[in-house]
Amino acid sequence: MAFDTDSKTAAYVVAVVAAIVVSAALAPVVWDYGTRSEGSVAVVPITGFVSSSSVDSVADDLREARENESIDAVVLKVDSPGGSAAASERLYLAVQRTAQEMPVVASVQSMGASGAYYGMLPAERVYVTPASMVGSVGVRGTVPPPAPGYEIRSGPDKASGTMDQRREQIETLQRAFVGTVMKHRGDDLSISREQVAHAKVYTGARAVDNGMADRIGPLSEAVDDAASMAGLADYDVVEKEQPRRGGIILASTENETVVVEPGIGYRGVDTTRLLMVHGEVNLDGEVIANASA
Repeated sequence: MAFDTDSKTAAYVVAVVAAIVVSAALAPVVWDYGTRSEGSVAVVPITGFVSSSSVDSVADDLREARENESIDAVVLKVDSPGGSAAASERLYLAVQRTAQEMPVVASVQSMGASGAYYGMLPAERVYVTPASMVGSVGVRGTVPPPAPGYEIRSGPDKASGTMDQRREQIETLQRAFVGTVMKHRGDDLSISREQVAHAKVYTGARAVDNGMADRIGPLSEAVDDAASMAGLADYDVVEKEQPRRGGIILASTENETVVVEPGIGYRGVDTTRLLMVHGEVNLDGEVIANASA
């Protein structure tokens, strides 16, 4: 009898210990399931001069976000003074395509101007800080150099852009840039189309006041807003690494004006530039570009 009692007691102890071990093993799984997020918000940086290479990196990040089923929204972390018209146009198209599939919110850090501002226009909402610099809706171009006397051309318009043609090209790009701003933000702006075309740079506080931006807030609020737009109450944040800068400086800033450093790559060659995709584009009699390939 005493033996049977000891056996039952021992069996009971073993059962209790086994239950404790099993519970301890399952506990992290249960906790993980209970706290598993509903989705993710991807933070994609847009930094520095907007160039073909930098846009390639951003476009890849945005494509990954679109193709990744765990990504439900995107926040553009913008800190850029702008860049070339063609690269800015590609940036705009990449952001627009992403915005057609999921919420996209822009968060301007220190600067989101010119081509960078153009690129983030498809974003559903633009966050800034009071000291952010936003705007500069304009285009700059260089004066075409005179053709050297020893040059032989296959046609009269081959690489022979004149001052008037360059002015027409810049004015066309400017009209398209302003038209795109009016398309995306026209209902929010308290300034006129002509004032937008003045290409003024506004502080973040002023930009919210005149409708060039939407809200004052840090990156974290932009992420919260993007998650809310995607219907996420509990979410993870996936931040893409900023592209590494090489040893070659392509652009710098002087008094908030972009300065392209000469002597790199296509020295002295004015490459072709695409038209902006929206706006009032009049192509009648206009020479868009003279490629000197």
